[in-house]
Amino acid sequence: MKELEILSKNLKSLRKEYGYTQSDIAEALGITYQSYQAYELGITTPTLKNFIKIAEFFDVSLDFLIGKKRNLNK
Repeated sequence: MKELEILSKNLKSLRKEYGYTQSDIAEALGITYQSYQAYELGITTPTLKNFIKIAEFFDVSLDFLIGKKRNLNK
């Protein structure tokens, strides 16, 4: 599943770009560190609710998270 690989890569890249730890993101999303770590490792996919929270947290579109585009306004 290519989208899952892209999602995990983009999550890790965004987190590092903004200087957050996996624990920081998990806390902001209200989930466990292990759950967020599984998203970055491509083991599981976020629920729709968490997928939206992640996009809002990083101010990117859902499309960008799966490799389509970067900004919400584009």
